Amino acid sequence: MSAVNLPHPDAAAPSVATALASSKGAGPDKAFRWLAVSAGVLVLVILALITYSTTQKAWPAFTKYGTDYFFSTDWRPNQQRFGILGFAWGTAVISFIGVLLAVPTSIGIALFATEVAPRRLRSTITTVMDLLAAVPSVVFGLVGFYVLKAPLQDLYRSLADAVADVPVLNSIFGQGSAGTSLLTAGIVLAIMITPIITSVSREVFDTVPRNDKEGALALGATRSEMITGVVIPHSLGGLTGAVMLGLGRAMGETIAVTLLIGASSRPQITFDILAASDAMPSAIARKLPEASGDFQAALIGLGVTLFLITMIINISSRRIVAVMDRRMKGTS
Repeated sequence: MSAVNLPHPDAAAPSVATALASSKGAGPDKAFRWLAVSAGVLVLVILALITYSTTQKAWPAFTKYGTDYFFSTDWRPNQQRFGILGFAWGTAVISFIGVLLAVPTSIGIALFATEVAPRRLRSTITTVMDLLAAVPSVVFGLVGFYVLKAPLQDLYRSLADAVADVPVLNSIFGQGSAGTSLLTAGIVLAIMITPIITSVSREVFDTVPRNDKEGALALGATRSEMITGVVIPHSLGGLTGAVMLGLGRAMGETIAVTLLIGASSRPQITFDILAASDAMPSAIARKLPEASGDFQAALIGLGVTLFLITMIINISSRRIVAVMDRRMKGTS
């Protein structure tokens, strides 16, 4: 019986080393690398230029009015008084309402599409969500103004009358009668951000390993127990990112909020979600064309403040996602 001559394990080493050391194709690789780096640097430069230009135009308001600009609700352009706290409060309230209504709905739709619905229905749900995410915001605003405003007006009156004698609820659901209010704007924002959160959540749920889900079912877990014990914990980081993405969209929405929030000339800090108010983006869109001097600087300052808040939210969301990912992997 003749011995079989096997190649030495290191026989292929010189060819691999030669291939790695070869400069063939290095030119396109370097060009692509520099193109990618240039694109990343360009984004940072554009962001820095936007921050600088807007801050420069808003600086007169920041220096002239000081802390009163940020922590006062006294907004009287005719008297040269500019306090933006009421606008910031309105933005926060409608964004909170939108996220509060949209998140459970979005996660429910995403779970249904990935874990329960038949395959043919899943593709239909995915297509519909993608189409809704592409609808312009002005369309949602017009639908809310012409379709939802009148029914909500009657609903608000009935709700206010029903809770008029309840100590806490009567301050949350006051005598709203116009149909345009913080709650109306929040409802439309919820409709707008639901497709976005749903699409991202669905993609996150699809990344859950099938073996983990089938293992839980094989051990006797019900479908709901499998979802709460396997799917949700594995997807917490991605779900957090989806919610933060929807929150950023809600805080920056302009046209739909302008049509539905009520356009209060001097918004105040109120817990009455049926009251008319105003938000930072809608105030800029409505008043900037006719503004000049300190009034213009104050409105641009609204944009700078909203930009900083959005950046803080995005950075915080990335931090939260990173922490959750580390916890899921069992590292500190």
